[in-house]
Parts: sequence; structure tokens; C-alpha cells
Amino acid sequence: MLNPPDARSDRLRSAVWTVVGAAWLLGGCGAGNVSPAMPAAVTYGGVSFTATILAGTKPISGASVALYAAGTGGIGSKAASLLSHGAVTTGADGTATIPATYNCPATGSMLYLVSTGGAVSGQATANPEAVLLGTIGPCSVVTPATKVVLNEATTVASVYALAQFYSPTGNLGASATNATGLSNAFATAATLADPATGAVPGPTLPANADFKVARLNSIANLVNACVVDESACAGFFSAAAQTGSPAGNTLDAVYNLARAPAAEAASLFTQSQASSAYAPALAKTPADWTLFITYSGGGLNSPSGLGVDSSGSVWVANYFYTASKFSPVGAPAFPMGITGFGLNNSYGLAIDANDNVWIPNEQPYFGTDSIGSVSELTSAGVSLAGNSGYTGAGLNYPIAVAIDPNGTVWVVDYGDSHVTLLNASGQPLSGAQGYATASLEFPVVVAVDANHFGWVGNLSNGGVTKVAADGSSFTSYQCCDGAAGIALDQQNNAWIANYYGASVSMIAADGSIVSNQGYTGLGSLDHPQGITVDGAGDVWVANYRAPYLTELAGASAAVPGASLTGASGLGANAGLREAYALALDASGNIWVSNQGSNTLTKFIGLAVPVKTPLSGLPQAP
Repeated sequence: MLNPPDARSDRLRSAVWTVVGAAWLLGGCGAGNVSPAMPAAVTYGGVSFTATILAGTKPISGASVALYAAGTGGIGSKAASLLSHGAVTTGADGTATIPATYNCPATGSMLYLVSTGGAVSGQATANPEAVLLGTIGPCSVVTPATKVVLNEATTVASVYALAQFYSPTGNLGASATNATGLSNAFATAATLADPATGAVPGPTLPANADFKVARLNSIANLVNACVVDESACAGFFSAAAQTGSPAGNTLDAVYNLARAPAAEAASLFTQSQASSAYAPALAKTPADWTLFITYSGGGLNSPSGLGVDSSGSVWVANYFYTASKFSPVGAPAFPMGITGFGLNNSYGLAIDANDNVWIPNEQPYFGTDSIGSVSELTSAGVSLAGNSGYTGAGLNYPIAVAIDPNGTVWVVDYGDSHVTLLNASGQPLSGAQGYATASLEFPVVVAVDANHFGWVGNLSNGGVTKVAADGSSFTSYQCCDGAAGIALDQQNNAWIANYYGASVSMIAADGSIVSNQGYTGLGSLDHPQGITVDGAGDVWVANYRAPYLTELAGASAAVPGASLTGASGLGANAGLREAYALALDASGNIWVSNQGSNTLTKFIGLAVPVKTPLSGLPQAP
């Protein structure tokens, strides 16, 4: 333990933490969308602060409040209990003082509070099933002026945002290599509910965000009814259960709901009406209990391709002359987007290992040897490919792009049904005209497998073509019907979204066709286009003609391709409109571009995190 600081150094440290904390909350991870600059990671003494435990607006007395630092041993890993006596107890006003006797494992350790039991003001007995959660953020944001509120709203916000890092028993944790994903998830929780007041939404929700607070409030009312009256808990716990036994406390019940948001929507809605602690609340039964935020602005103009960089920032290609970038919490990095640099009629987008963004542009016309270009932008929006992007190399209405982990850039040319390969500097690797073969027929998508082959989806001939990086071989698979999206999983299986066939196909790593348009999502697939694989191998699909997502069981499941979201999909209340693409981040969020409404939708905590940027096969972060 470090020696207690003198008064002068304590004031200095408090001032520094106040500035750093404000930057973390404002931008999710600072204004530059990266983890804020911190002192060296050393164990040091904590700072005293206060925590108030509320049921709605009523204080909870006698609650046991514990302080934790999130684990670093993997998803749901054991958290570090920081208080020497395990917990402190709230007084009649619901407030407890966290003493300055704890040691933070590191300056960037992510802190959170868990409250257990206690009696709600006006109730004669304590409720041991009332367990609430509140996030704080990095150790270094705590000052003597810090006040944290735990209520039903902060519990819902925190559990949904951190659903992929939580394990029933109250532990939160991530791998040591995914500190960014965990930090961004904490920042998302703070946008949903204010950690300092418990109000919905939090003050860091960006001005361009449309968050349906009634959805969170209805879940908070569901929790509140149980916290106030223990007899109301059994129905909540049972209806929110995924599989197996119901939860034994409110925190784990909210986790069950976040992980299985389509379960018992009608029953839970009815139960939520027993409380009016949080308003406004939903007036009718929702399609499911997903939480989502819709973002506008930032230059969105017929958004198409998506990518997430290493900081968690989301990049969007737009058909009309613009590229957009949003912070991990959805704030636009460029209010009007990025224009110029050859951006023109763009559909695809990929991000390389250096966080450089590659966007193919169908236009402009440079002559018969080059129709269209490929732009390359740095994370700061600066062009690395000149004012017009990379041209030549046989580019002919380039429409899609993918990055091989070795740095090779694969580009699909829709205009002449060729494939162009570029190196990391934009120089051609596939000759003057690219690669061509008869099986390439109006190709629209490409993905790169573990063996550096490009999988190209053809819109017109019902097939997919596997192309060798040196152009020496082309293998055609008659598997599909309008192959508009392709994703590779961890076993190198290819999953294909069939835009015309309302289905998903799978080709195994050995080249055998496992499913020829056989996966239909129980009929939920409707012109599927965007497709991706999460960290657990499950397949997520965006439907261009239906306002919801479809999740399919992955190749390792007992029944590969089985629908995990039912015939009605998931997220139907989010208002998806002509969903073009979807991308996953390291926090477990799913981002979807809506061409029909010029918006970007973030589904909170739905998918198992993946390492970003995506290059080759999906990996755990």
C-alpha cells in the first residue's frame, strides 16, 4: 500500500482525476476515442466517496454495498473485492461512505458497486433478493466529490451494456487484451443512466442519439416492483430465465433478460405495470426487451458498409460522397462527415490492422482503364491515396472490399466481374486488369479465409467463387441465390446471405456444401444482406426488407443454422429500415447501417465480442 498523500498532493490528484473523468465520460474513452492517458499502472490507495442506494426515489437502508474492480482473466472472470471488510452498510437515507482504505489494482481498473438487501423506506422488512449494480469507471476518475447512485435504472443500464462481461454471481471481467471493449461498455452504460444521479438517460448520451427511454424505464419498473415487494420477485425471475433455474436475485434476473430478450415479453410487460417509479414507460407490450440507440448526423447519406476500428469507433461508407465516423458511444467525429478523396457512390468498407479505412468507390470515371477508385483514410480522416483514391489496376465499378491479415486488400469489381488485389500501399498485386474467370458474374461481396483465399459472392449466377490470392485457381460453388453477404467463422466455414433466396447457406472448410439455402431462420430471413459471426461462432444477419435481426446457431452447435431468434427475429421495435450491413465491436454491441433512414443503430450487449478491426476470421479480443 502506498503512503497516504499529504493534503497538497491529494488536491492535485483530485484535480487531475476530475479532468480525466470528464474526458472519459464525454467521449466514452476520451475525445480521441482511445483510452485516456493515465499514470503508470501501479497499485495505489483509493479515495473516499459516497454511494446512495434507491428503489425509485426511496432510500434503501441496511443495504450491504461492496466495491469491486473488474477482473482481467477473461469474460466474467473473478472481480477484485476492494473493501477490507467486504462491504459497508447504508443508513436511513440510503447512503454509505466508501472509505479510502481500498487499493486499486491499477489506475485504469474499472470499478463498480453492488448493493445487496436492505429495506426500502416504508417497508418493515429487508429484501435479500434486491441486488443492484452501478458502474463508476476507471479508478482514476474517483475524487472525494464523487457520488454514485445505484437504483433499478443504473442496474438495467449497467447489465445490458456489460452483459457480455458479466457472470451470474456478480462478477464482471474481460481479458487483459480487451480493456478497450470493457471501458467502452462502461461508457455505454453511463449514456443510458447517469451513474451520479440514476437519471435516464445519462448526460453523456450524444445529442444525435435517439434512445427510447421508455424501454429501459419499463424494465426498471419491473425490477422496482420486486425490490419493493419480495412477493413480486418469483414471477419476474421465472419469466426472465433463459434456460434452467430462474435467478435468485434482481441482478441475475436482469442479466437473464438481457441475454434472452425475447423471452416472455407479454408476461414481463404486465408485471412491469405494477410499478410506476420510472416514467415515461411503455404503453404496450414490446416485441422483445432489446435495448438500442439510433444515431443520425455525421454525414450519413444512404449508409452502407461498416467497420469498427481498434478503439471501438465505427466507420460508415455512404453511397453519396461521404464517409462517417462515430465514437464508441455514437458521437460523430466529423459533424458533416468526410468528403472528397474520391468518395463517390460507395458501398463497401474495411479497416486494416493500422486502423486505416478502405472504401471502394464505383465512380468517378477515369477512362476505360479505371472506372472508380479505392479511398484509404487514416483514423484522423486524412487521405493516404491522394485526392482521387487509388485508380487503375483494372478497377471497374468497385463495390466491395476485404482485408487479409497479411495486409492484402481484396476489391470486387462489379462492372466487369473481376477481382482486384492491392498491397497495403495501394499498388496492384493482380496485374493490370485484375483476376477474371467465367464463374464471376456480377460479384458484390468478398471475404478472406484463413488460407488467404478470397470468397466472392455473385449476385447473378447462384454461386460463390473461391479465388487464390495469386490468381492461380478459381473454385465455383453452386450454393446460393443472390450471395449478397459472406462471413467466415472460427473454423473457416463460409456463411452466405442469400438476398433473393431468403436464406443462409454454409460451405464447410473442406469445400463441402453443408447447407444449400437450407437455413431460413424459421422464415424470419427477408432479403438478408449483412452477415457476420460473433466471438462464440453464432451468425447474425441483417434483413434488408424486414425491420429486425436474425441470429443462427453456429457450426459447433448441436443444430447448426438453427434459429436462435424465432420467426419474428430480434429488435423489431428498433425501426431498422433497409438494413445494409452490420458489424460487431469488442463490447458485444451490434451496429447496423440503415440505408432507408440515413441512420446507424446500436443494439446493446447482444453478441459475444470480437477483436476489431475485423480481418480474416473473427477472433476473441
